[in-house]
Amino acid sequence: MKVNDGSPFPRRLKEARLMRGLSQKQLGILAGIDRFVASARMNQYERGVHTPDFKTILALAEVLKVPTAYLFCIEDDLAELILTRSDG
Repeated sequence: MKVNDGSPFPRRLKEARLMRGLSQKQLGILAGIDRFVASARMNQYERGVHTPDFKTILALAEVLKVPTAYLFCIEDDLAELILTRSDG
């Protein structure tokens, strides 16, 4: 089992999902993950147990309407700035 290596991705993914008011299952399905495993897969991503492949990361960012940079930004202030800049 892979453990989170300190990547900000799990936390940013959850933050973005909650900002959009989506359940883990809804997000997974909208990102193209099979509906039967969508909830479990998203839960694993948010806990840092597994990391999605690049294609899935792009799909998640698109559904969440956030730049991929936000999902990997370590600094909270910069992450907030990325979101602010992407809204316009």
